Amino acid sequence: MTSRRPCARLVLCLLALSFVLPIAAFAENATVTVINKSDWEIHHFFLSSSEEEEWGPDQLGEEVIGTGESFKLKNIPCDTYDVQLIDEAGDECIVPEVDVCADKQTWTITNKILLACQENS
Repeated sequence: MTSRRPCARLVLCLLALSFVLPIAAFAENATVTVINKSDWEIHHFFLSSSEEEEWGPDQLGEEVIGTGESFKLKNIPCDTYDVQLIDEAGDECIVPEVDVCADKQTWTITNKILLACQENS
């Protein structure tokens, strides 16, 4: 009878892990609020893991992030991303290595960020 207890403990441990692992995997995704505190509307918002060379789909779809407005990126894997923004005038801005989950799951677009892109292009 004593030989079954270690087996029972193992089964209980495996059961516990089967509940914990999906929760841990889910915790790696986040909802990130993008706040536009710049003077320009953002019409396109693309993400690419900083380790990738291809842009993902436009996160905004048909939406626009107006001045003073925000947009929620839902179920985004926590990672460091390069972000491509295109404003109302069609100006493109690439912001490298943004850790979208680092700052309490918000990321703020400012004039300083957008003007730095224009200076570097």
